[in-house]
Amino acid sequence: MSDFNDKIIAEFRANAGQVGGQFAGAPLLLLHTVGAKSGQLRVNPMMYQKVDGGYAVFASKGGAPTNPDWYYNLLAHPKVHAEIGTDKFELVARVAVGDERERIWSPLKAAYPGFADYERKTTRQIPVVVLEPAP
Repeated sequence: MSDFNDKIIAEFRANAGQVGGQFAGAPLLLLHTVGAKSGQLRVNPMMYQKVDGGYAVFASKGGAPTNPDWYYNLLAHPKVHAEIGTDKFELVARVAVGDERERIWSPLKAAYPGFADYERKTTRQIPVVVLEPAP
């Protein structure tokens, strides 16, 4: 885990899910995944969007040419945990495709233009991942 992420995670937990700096006011969650190769627990802070039946997260990686590691963790181990505010949830991840992806992705780009910038920087389609309550 990077020092950058460690600081955000600590601030998130100390302030009931609120952080300052570049993420002030943004909806953040802490996503707990299991490493696809290592099998180790990983925690990543990320922006989310509430969607019908759950939450959506975005594998933007700042517009890098490759997906973030946490995305591959979700593909390998879709059962995850998330912290939102002071609440903890057991969720199952799935990748949104087609019209569903567009219905989620377009409003995100309008609300947070940085995601549109990330999209312009890369040739890959940025994955939209829906996190739904575990059965």
